[in-house]
Amino acid sequence: MKRIAFISEHASPFAILGGVDAGGQNVYVSELAKQLAAGGYLVDIFTRRESPDVPRCVQWEEGVRVIHVDAGPPEVVNKEKLLPYMAAFRNDMLAFIKSSGIRYDLMHANFFMSALVAMEIKAILNIPYVVTFHALGHIRKLHQGEQDQFPAERVHIEEQAMHTADAIIAECPQDQEDLLRYYHPAAEKIKIVPCGVNLDELYRIEKQAARERLSLPQDEIILLQLGRMVPRKGIDNVIRSLASLDCQRRHIRLLVVGGDANLAEQKGTELFRLRQVAIEAGVQAAVTFTGQRKRDELKYYYSAADLFITTPWYEPFGITPLEAMACGTPVIGADVGGIKYSVADGVTGRLVPPNDPDALAGAVDSLLANPQALTAMGAQAISRVKRLFTWNKVASQLDGIYSNIISRYKTATKELSEFRRAV
Repeated sequence: MKRIAFISEHASPFAILGGVDAGGQNVYVSELAKQLAAGGYLVDIFTRRESPDVPRCVQWEEGVRVIHVDAGPPEVVNKEKLLPYMAAFRNDMLAFIKSSGIRYDLMHANFFMSALVAMEIKAILNIPYVVTFHALGHIRKLHQGEQDQFPAERVHIEEQAMHTADAIIAECPQDQEDLLRYYHPAAEKIKIVPCGVNLDELYRIEKQAARERLSLPQDEIILLQLGRMVPRKGIDNVIRSLASLDCQRRHIRLLVVGGDANLAEQKGTELFRLRQVAIEAGVQAAVTFTGQRKRDELKYYYSAADLFITTPWYEPFGITPLEAMACGTPVIGADVGGIKYSVADGVTGRLVPPNDPDALAGAVDSLLANPQALTAMGAQAISRVKRLFTWNKVASQLDGIYSNIISRYKTATKELSEFRRAV
């Protein structure tokens, strides 16, 4: 049985999604771990301890454990400030491996800091690793400039990790293009494997029933934005688009799901900024900020909406469009990154330029004007997800990549051992 270590320094399977640092990566790690375990792997997820009360090792699912690593204070720390604790993360992970006597066949690093840990453990224990970056420092710098809060050495760490990794997982063709253009790794190392959806968890519910469950009006047009509350997600763009939609007369409401509602009145938070955007645009009456919602509630929000909207200016993949599509809700998404890969323009929704509220409003208008086309798009969205984007399919692709690397390492180790005996 193959045993692998997932490294995910800031994204734990236990996190409540929709916060500043809890989103697609958490889903990616947890869903892949479960699918791989169902396929016969033993998976340990190493993530940073964020509370003194959590056990060192938790049997989370059959075949999947979560290992809490001591690295820095046992409390929530913004991921932009975690890099100084990665040496401690590496040392504590090594201590766990040594004390438990486990030999991992492979590591899968998630994000650049986990890649740094994997790179150093590979140098010490000769364990191969693959890496999914989830976002690239160079692209972030291009868009955010001086507002980027990550340490300057991020890009250098990413470059080193690409050089030493045994495979680099690109989540879409745009991700592959960015890797090659800005980092120049060996092209053969890059493997395109998308993200997926758990169809046992996210599926279509009849709209009326979903709205009844959430106590939402049946006669409103509901637009939905769901995800992490961070500037690059472009939620301000969605809010500004409402000014062109005559929301009061047409009974249009935007639900913004995510973020800590307790911080909405706290200056400096993204939720506070977004509330101010709504006030300045004169659309505050048409926007409802719900705060975070539990994972098992999300299918009701997706199903209750007439349209799901996501217009980030940078998105390596984006899981929420797939989740909306799995629930039969057409998606209007920014024509960037993974969204232009997952959303079929004119078939399962529409693609629009990022940071263009007028173009977004025009797309909303055109789709709402044709209810029959909207219904067809919802059905085609479900079909597209089932055909291309399930976690089972994703895990199967990764299993092929893992198995090839593990086999190569075992052969090389055996040949080296035979050579040493011969001399």
